[in-house]
Amino acid sequence: MVPITLSLLALGGLGWAALAPIEVASRDELFEIPRGTWARRMAGEKIEILPQTIRLTLGLNDVLLLRNADEVPQVFGPTLLMPGQSFSLPFASASTYSFTCTAHASGQLNVIVEPTPAPGWETLGWRLRKLTHTVWRLAGLPEWHNH
Repeated sequence: MVPITLSLLALGGLGWAALAPIEVASRDELFEIPRGTWARRMAGEKIEILPQTIRLTLGLNDVLLLRNADEVPQVFGPTLLMPGQSFSLPFASASTYSFTCTAHASGQLNVIVEPTPAPGWETLGWRLRKLTHTVWRLAGLPEWHNH
């Protein structure tokens, strides 16, 4: 009886995860340029503070929020971010975008905006990716899955 109950609970949980509407507290995806980034780079340190590719999802987390906590201005696309300044960039279309970014080691940052997941497998996959992303971030592991 216990295995059947556990199976039904697991199946119910998966059904909910696949079909329930996704609700988010904020559509912002925050990335911060830490204090001392520019000085560390100028000293020859190879640091990665931003992933090569940032993935966003329309209607869920489709606003890129960059915060410059460094002591020097940083360039993101056509925008100059002064020290202490934040920049919010909302996306309205699913596509791949490339930006010049002085905070990135390569000088280039890609943003992939994916369409809103449809109910079912797409929603389940989105929830599993977000869970994995959160676990990796909490564990302090590299953002390999965001490429």
